[in-house]
Order: sequence, then structure tokens, then C-alpha cells
Amino acid sequence: MYQLPIRVYIEDTDAGGIVYHSCYLNYMERARSEWMRSRGYEHRQAVSEDFLLVVASVKIDYLRPALMDDLLCVGVEPLRLGKASVLLRQQVWREAQLLASAEVRLACVTASTKRLRSLPESVLQELNSSLTPG
Repeated sequence: MYQLPIRVYIEDTDAGGIVYHSCYLNYMERARSEWMRSRGYEHRQAVSEDFLLVVASVKIDYLRPALMDDLLCVGVEPLRLGKASVLLRQQVWREAQLLASAEVRLACVTASTKRLRSLPESVLQELNSSLTPG
């Protein structure tokens, strides 16, 4: 599982110092972007190859609150590849405590028309190599 450390800042919280629910989606987006970068794909490169991975659906469970100044770890784990989609598990941890868990489905679209398309073969191969066995 790819992991990205993220610090909680005051802008992420309410008056009680609890992270807004929508910030978890931002944290997950950052982790996905960095995960793809670690796999050799930056946004500009994907656009130049005429594909984008866009969020098609998110199912998220909030288990415990993240708090002001927490150092979080946001994970990305590919679960399943389709011809034009990727299913990911994303989790937000504070040390050994799971705070939020999500299943995120990404769809592949053309950068130019925003229509559904197959994942590029190079991306399929790279993501397939990162799938957790079993």
C-alpha cells in the first residue's frame, strides 16, 4: 500500500479542531496523485497521452475524527482493474488508528473529449503490477 503523510492544519478543521468530512476526500486525492506519480505518471504526461483518471464513485466510512495538528497517513491500494476503470481502497490512519476508509472507483476518459476510454496498455501493466495478490 502506498502511503502519504499529511499534517492537519487549522484550515482543515471546524471550531472544535475536528477535520471537516470533505477534507478526507482532499487528502485521498493528494495521495492518489502522489501514488500515480510514484508509478511514473504525472498529470501533464497523462494529458499528453490523452487520458485522465477521474473519480466515478466514492464510498467512505468515517470511523474516528482526525484532529488539529494530527500527522495522518493516507494509503492507496489498488484492488481491481477493469478495462477502463480502477477500484482503489484508500484509508486514513493516525498511527495505528484507522480514521476513515473508502473505496474509490476511477474511470479512464480521454483528456480531449472527456469520454470513457480504455486504460492505456502501459498504465494497465503498471497498475497490474501493483495489485495486492489474492
